[in-house]
Amino acid sequence: QVQLVESGGGLVQPGGSLRLSCAASGFTLDDYHMGWFRQAPGQEREGVACILNLGNSTYYADSVKGRFTISKDYAKNTVYLQMNSLKPEDTAVYYCATSCLGGSMDYWGKGTLVTVSS
Repeated sequence: QVQLVESGGGLVQPGGSLRLSCAASGFTLDDYHMGWFRQAPGQEREGVACILNLGNSTYYADSVKGRFTISKDYAKNTVYLQMNSLKPEDTAVYYCATSCLGGSMDYWGKGTLVTVSS
């Protein structure tokens, strides 16, 4: 059965870096587009980045372009989100999902909290 487990969240200072991991099981990374999403308190869920299941196409929210990089490791069946130059407004719970649009019919992880603060 499909399972997504995020890890790597934590407290980091502004300007710092963090790498999130999404360990996937029950499917291969060829089966779905994979996306990272985030939700801050009182805010709507926002799509952060996604990577297509076939090929190397990636997409990013304007707010993270140039700072975040999504990638995948087929050997580990894991998707990563490398976050650099972190800002306080990046603070949120980060989720991975089996799509770029993140609909309710997709599979979701339980999230990992990223806090950017000095």
